[in-house]
Formats: sequence, C-alpha cells, structure tokens
Amino acid sequence: MISKKVVVLVGGYSTEKEISFLSGEAVSEALLAKGHKVFQVELDQRIVDNLRKIKPDIVFIALHGRPGEDGTIQGLLELLGIPYTGSGVLASALCLNKLFSKKIFLQEKIPIPSFIAVEEGDWKQNSFFLSSKITKELGLPVVIKPVAQGSSVGVSIAQNQDEIDKSFKVAFQYDDIALAEEYIEGREVQCGILGNKDPYPLPLVEIIPKKKFFDYEAKYTPGLAEEITPAPLSDEKTREIKKLALRAYRALGCRGFARVDMFLRGEKILVSEVNSIPGLTKNSLFPKEARAAGIEFPDLVEKIIELGMEGKNFK
Repeated sequence: MISKKVVVLVGGYSTEKEISFLSGEAVSEALLAKGHKVFQVELDQRIVDNLRKIKPDIVFIALHGRPGEDGTIQGLLELLGIPYTGSGVLASALCLNKLFSKKIFLQEKIPIPSFIAVEEGDWKQNSFFLSSKITKELGLPVVIKPVAQGSSVGVSIAQNQDEIDKSFKVAFQYDDIALAEEYIEGREVQCGILGNKDPYPLPLVEIIPKKKFFDYEAKYTPGLAEEITPAPLSDEKTREIKKLALRAYRALGCRGFARVDMFLRGEKILVSEVNSIPGLTKNSLFPKEARAAGIEFPDLVEKIIELGMEGKNFK
C-alpha cells in the first residue's frame, strides 16, 4: 500500500476515553511500522483547525463510545470531505443505540434476547409497576443497561427487585433510556468482521469470564476472563454463528470492520449487539481473532485503512 498521511483520532469525552488512547497508541505504532506518516490527534474543540492544517489522506477513528461511535465524528469528517475508517454516520449511530439496533434485528428476524425499554421519567413515576413487569416478563436475574454506551459501561445484573431499582439508577447516569434484558445463561461468543461490499467473518472467540459477567473490568484487565480463539464449537455451529453475524453486520449497514457479540443458549444463537469500533489494544479481542485468521496486527490496521479509502466513504 502506498504510504498515506494518517490522523489517528483519540480521546474524546466518553467513559472509554482511556481505552481510546491505548487503541490509538497501538494503531499509530502499527501504521508507522508499515511506513505511513502518522499524526495522533486528540479530539477537542480545535479538531477542525488541526485536520485542515494536517490535510490527512484518511482519519483512523480510534474513539470508543460517544462521539466516536454514534455517528457524530463521522458526520463532521464527511462535511470536511475527509475519508475515515469504519462505518458511516447512520450505521455508527444504530450500532451504539441498542434500542434501535434491536428494533432492526426484530424486523430482520435476527434472534435477540427479550427486552423492555424504560425511559427515566417513566421509571421515576412508575418504578413499582415497571419493576413488576420486568420481573414477570423477563425473569430474574435481569440485565440492566443504558441504551447508548459501549464496553459494558453502566451495565448491571439485578438479582431481585431492589437491585433492579439500583441498577436503573446506575444506567440512568449514562443515558435517559435504559434497557432491561433477559439474562442469558449460556456461552458468550464474538465474531469480528472485515469488509465493505463483501464482508467476511474472522474466527470466533469464546469468552469465559471468571466473574459472573463480562463487564468493563473483565474486558480490560488481563486474567479476569478466558478467551478461546477459535471458539471450541462444531464446524456446523461455527458456520451458523458466522452467517448470523454477517446478517447483523449487513442489517445495520456496517462497513470496514466491526465485532458482533452473541450468546448461545443451548443450540439457539442470540445476537446481543454490534460494536462498530471494537477495541484495538493489546488485550482486545478483535486483533486476536484477526491473528487467528493469519492477519497480524500491522496488516489488520492497514487493511482497515484500505477499506476506509475504498470508494471514499465520505461521498
């Protein structure tokens, strides 16, 4: 690949800011090793001036959470006419907003865990009624999560109605809409995907957390979860999971790369969510999946750049 002038965009103001810096450092190092000219730029109020000064060939978005994964930065880059990595405005927004992505999955007949959406105002007025409804329809334990956060931020597992109330209070610190979702007692698998028009799945990884839940701490603290790549599944089940992951990727209009998180309850596969900018740190799963497919990290990062340049997605 011809050497490119690349801005690696890091930071932001989300709860995942520190992970963004770690991803950005890893990406910058990989791109430099590939001979690209790299500028690591922190997202702040001077971002437009900085981008106009540098005039990059492409921006590698290494932001996690808002405003990197909700379509905001993608919209800005399109207005500036600068190509960027990953999904576009709409797909990014849909991936981050779990409620809207679930509605699309239901429309596309993609199986998902049962859920109930709750607005903060409704919870304050009718918490007893809603708590009873959640317990009756979803059972216990139940997962409570903010609608638009990544990396399990603000996510809790409630074992009883008192914990449901506490969990919603936590979730509402991050968003004014939260989801109650049935707790899936089963295996957790993830499938990374690369590509634009003809995306393809990477080897599956199975997550076996040492805690009850694969939360933010377990994701980014070595030793708190066992990660098996490729996942120990039959060839038939592996093909079935990859096929469903591709359906979810396409349903939300993703491009470039993403990671589809799923659960196995017995033989049934349930899609949890799609992460449009998965972590690219040393402990992140997406690079491990790529490595299992024979794609080393520098080649993976360069492939993501190529996909971003392909067709100039800002047009």
